[in-house]
Formats: sequence, structure tokens, C-alpha cells
Amino acid sequence: MGTSEFLDLCKKEVVKYTNCHLDKTDKKEIKENDVFVVWNCKTLQNNKALLSTTLFDGMYYEITYNGDKQELYFDAYKKWENKCIKLEEN
Repeated sequence: MGTSEFLDLCKKEVVKYTNCHLDKTDKKEIKENDVFVVWNCKTLQNNKALLSTTLFDGMYYEITYNGDKQELYFDAYKKWENKCIKLEEN
């Protein structure tokens, strides 16, 4: 699977997952143009991408394609904290 095809598939999967998990009373859905790629890599027949959406929900998604088995692995994460830790110089 090529990189463009993989990233298009990733965006579709994030849209499906997100719309399925949004609060239905909000009557909001996202589209593929609301999903962006943070990072991606292709090594041999395998692909991996980190994605997020324009929603302010702190979610990000890690999707891996195993080219040997033709399987897609989907992980959804919630960002709980982002902090800076200053290291002392020796």
C-alpha cells in the first residue's frame, strides 16, 4: 500500500471512529478535512501514522498497517497532560 492510499484510509478510519463516539445530542460530525497527519512513516511494506482532528477533545490516533498480514491496527489516545521538565546541567 502506498503512502497516499494509507493516509487516505487512516483519515477515513479516524472520521468513522470519531463520529461514532461523539455525543449525538451535539449533532456534530467531522469530515476527512477535519483530520490531519501529525507524523507518518513507511518502512518496506509497513506504514504508521499519528493523526488528530480539529476538535478540542485532546484525542490522537496511532494507525499501523502490517503489510505482511494486510491488517490495520487502530489505537485511540486521550492526551491528559503536557508539561515541560527542565533538566539540570551537570
